[in-house]
Amino acid sequence: MDIVSPTILNLIIFVLAIYVGYHVVWTVTPALHTPLMAVTNAVSAIVIVGAMLAAALTETTLGKSMGVLAVALAAVNVFGGFLVTRRMLEMFKKKDKKPAAAKGESA
Repeated sequence: MDIVSPTILNLIIFVLAIYVGYHVVWTVTPALHTPLMAVTNAVSAIVIVGAMLAAALTETTLGKSMGVLAVALAAVNVFGGFLVTRRMLEMFKKKDKKPAAAKGESA
């Protein structure tokens, strides 16, 4: 018999992961946000592959439907992450200044 229930142990690990993840994310300098978003998108793509493999190997209807749900949610995460990354990169682009019209010209 275990001294600590596996459920309690998993809950403790989950809470510690949330705590550490929160502090790691909030101490990142703004210059590193865009590269970290790209890495997060890559991790989410790996989650999609894992979810497809897990869904393919299950035999129950519940397992297959949960696998399809996992693939759909991970796909939304990847595409949303790419959209956010693109918008962040656009903020760093230089704006083109409009050329000043000549004084003698009328528009």
